[in-house]
Amino acid sequence: MARAAVRALTASKIRELVNEGLGNADVLPFWVGEPDAPTPGFIRQAGIDSIAAGELLYTHNLGIPELREELAAYLTRLHRPTDPGQLAVTSAGVNALMLASQLLVDPGERVVEVVPLWPNLQEIPKILGARVVTVPLEFSGSDWKLDLNRLIDALVPGTRALYLNSPNNPTGWTVARDEQRAILEHCRRHGIWIFADDAYERLYFGEGGVAPSFLNLMEDEDRVISANTFSKSWRMTGWRLGWLAVPAGLVADLGKLIEYNTSCAPVFVQRAGIAALKQGEAVIQESLQRYRRARDFLVGKLRTIPRVEAALPAGTMYAFLKIEGVSDSLAFCKRLVREHGLGLAPGAAFGPEGEGYVRWCFAAAEDRLAEGITRLRRALGF
Repeated sequence: MARAAVRALTASKIRELVNEGLGNADVLPFWVGEPDAPTPGFIRQAGIDSIAAGELLYTHNLGIPELREELAAYLTRLHRPTDPGQLAVTSAGVNALMLASQLLVDPGERVVEVVPLWPNLQEIPKILGARVVTVPLEFSGSDWKLDLNRLIDALVPGTRALYLNSPNNPTGWTVARDEQRAILEHCRRHGIWIFADDAYERLYFGEGGVAPSFLNLMEDEDRVISANTFSKSWRMTGWRLGWLAVPAGLVADLGKLIEYNTSCAPVFVQRAGIAALKQGEAVIQESLQRYRRARDFLVGKLRTIPRVEAALPAGTMYAFLKIEGVSDSLAFCKRLVREHGLGLAPGAAFGPEGEGYVRWCFAAAEDRLAEGITRLRRALGF
């Protein structure tokens, strides 16, 4: 029998829903965080060239030096001076989050999370036996906001870590710079670690196209870990490549954890990551412009449907919409799939605070989004 902590985990309701419609070509799939465009050709070619060159053996636990150097240069340009010795390459962003948690969280320790939140990030501390305390975002009908005082009050002395995903999956809410500063100062004062899930920092629709980051505010000695991924910014979801930026003193122990988890990320995947970093800025800008147009189109249409409320997300590729009268979002989304060929993610997948909502990934062509709106209207009787 599995450990009690594992048996108590909540299975992914998103995956349950996807399995419901798997293989049905008539379903419009807006349920997972994946664009309808493929990985750019130059990134794929870098992986192909590496395979052709025979780079198919084990490599350094922390990643090949060339990729760590490119990541250091990228983070230095984007946020703050970063040394390759502060970085570890991981087998996906979710692997980065698990590794960071394994690095620091003991059974029974208290961690705080801002919710609604991607289910993987909610369950990871529970796998390790941590006690998870949640602080909900507040929805006004047209916007999501953080009650900063409520979060600070939850970060009591003895809390091991704050898990903060911003821009947030599923709501698109993004923490403001002044809020970050207050959080960092509080966590610094009480020795609380900040685990920043920065997966969507480049899919940010605000000024500059880069979301506010703790990396810009922190000092070298601060207890801040940034987890990131190649999946969203460079359309590399299936490649499974991510990274961690950590205080230099943690890197050796992190390398040991990587050895006992995956040993290393495949070299050919890392070569693709190098190509993305070197040549992929135009890819990010193209995606950002495309998603902005898709966001504005989708949210504008959603707001014309009676009983539907939707905020204009500040970042990510998701709209998180509240539907009046929906009390079981999983059952509702299953009905959408079966009866209307529309694949949306149930809000309950993102915790109890998400019940009554559904998430719509808008990284798709406008004609498909328009057809999705038509199907949702039909399902709601409009």
